[in-house]
Amino acid sequence: MRKINEIFYSLQGEGYHTGTPAVFVRFSGCNLKCSFCDTRHEEGTMMTDEEIIAEVKKYPAVMVILTGGEPSLWIDDNFIDLLHQAGKYVCIETNGTRPLPASIDWITCSPKQGVKLSLNKIDEVKVVYEGQNIDVYELLPAEHFFLQPCSCSNTALTVDCVMRHPKWRLSLQTHKLIDIQ
Repeated sequence: MRKINEIFYSLQGEGYHTGTPAVFVRFSGCNLKCSFCDTRHEEGTMMTDEEIIAEVKKYPAVMVILTGGEPSLWIDDNFIDLLHQAGKYVCIETNGTRPLPASIDWITCSPKQGVKLSLNKIDEVKVVYEGQNIDVYELLPAEHFFLQPCSCSNTALTVDCVMRHPKWRLSLQTHKLIDIQ
């Protein structure tokens, strides 16, 4: 059983895959307490793997994004295998503090300051920018680096930081800008 906050179909609104249709599987619960988190961790329904897969298969997208909360608290190799057997490309959005199944197709890590990471492979780093020093994140083993304003509230500050650190690209929460889930 896995605690699911919601499963929905939309466009990926941020990072490398912005604009891509995806099924989002949002898990409840997290091992960190970020002030800007938009997940209601007290909510959620315990679901079996079969129930989750059946819901995911209702939508035409190949991409499935495991998000949260912190999905690494709830997933394992078997679950990822079931998603692959259903023909899905599996992405995860994680804080990076826990090991992940090796068969995940795309890893987006949103590291938090002062937290030790447990990942050896990262496809994209996505930092919610609140004015912190981003130099330490540039050492992470990732191909793509995105800096994102915190809840669309400090966009000018974030743009300025990206301009000063050209390794980074600006990521906007486009789903909020165009008013979709």
